[in-house]
Formats: sequence, C-alpha cells, structure tokens
Amino acid sequence: MNVANRNFQSLLDGAIAFHGHLCGGQIIGVRMAVAGLREIGIEEPKGKDNKNLIVLVEIDRCATDAIISVTGCTPGKRSLKLLDYGKMAATFVNMKTGKAVRVNATTESRRKAEELEKELTPRYGKEKAFLEALMMIPEEELLSVREVTVQFRPEDLPGLPQGMVTCSECGETVLDLREVNKDGKAMCRTCSEGRAYYAPKIV
Repeated sequence: MNVANRNFQSLLDGAIAFHGHLCGGQIIGVRMAVAGLREIGIEEPKGKDNKNLIVLVEIDRCATDAIISVTGCTPGKRSLKLLDYGKMAATFVNMKTGKAVRVNATTESRRKAEELEKELTPRYGKEKAFLEALMMIPEEELLSVREVTVQFRPEDLPGLPQGMVTCSECGETVLDLREVNKDGKAMCRTCSEGRAYYAPKIV
C-alpha cells in the first residue's frame, strides 16, 4: 500500500504491533520514515519499490523498529544497515534514482515536546501528553531533513555473497569480503584482532 495514502495512525499501529508497545521512539521513527520515503520518492516500500530502497539507521533503539515496520527493510534483506552511533537519525536511499536524504530529530525537538506536553497534560495526563506532543509538533520542528550522497560498496548491497573464505585460525566461513588479510593469511575480524564479544565457556 502507498505509504503516502495511509494515515499516520495506521502506520503507528503497525509499528506498535511490531515493536510491542507504544513509546516516543515509535512515533519519531514512523515520522522519520514517512519524511524520508516522501523526500526520495518511494511510495510503496513493501511493494513495487521494495528493491529500490536501502535505509541506514544510526541508533539501536525503539525508532529503528518503527522504521523497519514502515519500510519493510531489514538486516536480513541487507536493505537496512544498522550503524550504532547513538543518534536518532536515519538515511533513506532510493537506489533507482540515487537520491538520498538524512533525517534526524532536531536538538530542540525534545524541549519543544516538553513545552507542548505541559499544555496538553490537563487534557491527557502527563505520560500520554508527551506522546501526543510528539505527534502534534510540526515536522519542520521535530525533524531535520537534508539531501546527502551515499556510496555503497558492491559487497554491502543485497544479492548473492561477493565472496566466501575460511578463516585460517578458527575455520569459520566469512562472507562478503569481511575477512582481514594478516601475515599472508585470511582471517575473520575476531581472530585478526585477538578479541571477541564472547568468551568460550570453560567446563
């Protein structure tokens, strides 16, 4: 279905169902996705435009689930790239036209939401008032949208793996040119750096 023709509540309901609950991040994420898709000319991200869209998200929090819900982009499809920068920002790329925009929550958006929350609290109660404020703030005050350029390497794009090698140390397979050549040997990053996010359990 054309995102532009769906009302905000419908998109938000889908995001809530995907994420599990309503929160400020869901509202901001949906609004970011709607703005980004509009600006790059993607009308049906889950339909005819599915293969034309790549999204780069800069935070591993609630807004990312909302963006996934609206766009249909996922890491498994290689159409969503998670860059853990801790920023409420995402870049939307139309691979067919090359147009890309970066959308981020403005520095002032939280202050503006808190100001509006005070006005709405008598009507909605404090918690709901803040969420209502995030929905009511004009887009130009909530979000910054600017055109950018993004360059992708072939090994970062959807499709068949660009390469497959076996790490000379651990023997595990490494896809998409993610190996490191060290001392003439192909190694996974974990082995080449001598560290991992996990430690083998000693029995």
